[in-house]
Amino acid sequence: MPDFGRMLRRLRQERGWTQTELARRVHVGQSALSRYESGRSQPSPDVVEALAEVLGDALRTAAPAMALNQVDGGAGDGLAAIELARRVKASDVGDSTLQQLEEGFDQMATAYSSAAPPLLLPQVTSHLGYVFELLDGPKLSLSAHRRLVVAGAWYSLLAATLHIDLNQHGAATARLRAAASLARHAGHDEIRAWAAETEAWRQLTAGQLRRAYDLTEAARYLAPVGSSIHVQATAQQGRVLARLGDSERTYHAVDSVNSLAADLPALDADEREHHYRYDGTKRCAYTATTLSWLGDPAAAGHAEHVIDQLTPKASESGRWPRRLASAYLDLALVQVKTGEVDSAADSALIAMRTGSVVPSNFWRAAEVVRAVEARRMPQARELQAAYREMTQS
Repeated sequence: MPDFGRMLRRLRQERGWTQTELARRVHVGQSALSRYESGRSQPSPDVVEALAEVLGDALRTAAPAMALNQVDGGAGDGLAAIELARRVKASDVGDSTLQQLEEGFDQMATAYSSAAPPLLLPQVTSHLGYVFELLDGPKLSLSAHRRLVVAGAWYSLLAATLHIDLNQHGAATARLRAAASLARHAGHDEIRAWAAETEAWRQLTAGQLRRAYDLTEAARYLAPVGSSIHVQATAQQGRVLARLGDSERTYHAVDSVNSLAADLPALDADEREHHYRYDGTKRCAYTATTLSWLGDPAAAGHAEHVIDQLTPKASESGRWPRRLASAYLDLALVQVKTGEVDSAADSALIAMRTGSVVPSNFWRAAEVVRAVEARRMPQARELQAAYREMTQS
């Protein structure tokens, strides 16, 4: 462990970062980072991975053997899942504690639509750590044991989603493996399907479209019929098909989503979206994105409808700022494809200046910036400056 601490300190100092600066970048406490550097404490495998994401692969070579084995995922199990599975013992945790963990997850999954990922991620991981502690505690009943494992799977899944938003792909992979492994342990196909769908999104953003398609197929196969993930996996598959340019199957997927979601209620004005519950309001937003990627001018109408729905009045705060920013990006992209490049530049500027475009979606804004640059539009310089400001903040 001292070797790891010395290397961690050296790599940090080579970059001119204080402990506080590095802690901010990897979303851990400064006091914890100090303990890692001094050798007084051992980081968890996902923290090792997060540190390696910003300091380089060399850090993994000095990591404790346990962490390396888990990062490598030798048997295909996720990092957190391996650690949890090792600790799972039989077992008595009170119902109120379990209920608070479950309700806490629902609150965080609801906060996801508006909270900044760097602020939400530590809350999610601290709750996941508490699940570790409970599984290390006194004997649990069979029912409590399963509920803890399911809670660990949900928290791992949400943490993975936040890591993807922050472009922390190593940590995201570890968390997704954890969620899938725990879900298998609990016999929870819904979470397994969500893990596959979430990985499909990650592969889509990386341009690995065939892999993304296969993952959406796996998610659809695992998803309980009529569940939110059944609708979401179908919608995700439509987006992948749109990027592949398969218009016939894309339209079929859009029709399927509309049919599957037809009976789902739209949220009331004072309700907020739960990330893992598909609601009727989400349908239009997904249609806008899918059709914009296909280059269908009809996407503009759907995007404008979402913008009209979600733009807050003067006295209100926005319910879903991330979804609103995405709708502006959808509108900008379809405006580029229909030759309305001036309008596209305006729409993209609005999206980028909301402060709600997460790093995993920067590439979508970049598509519009490149299109405006290619046409040598006068707005190109302003758009480039807004993009730099967004990506460097």
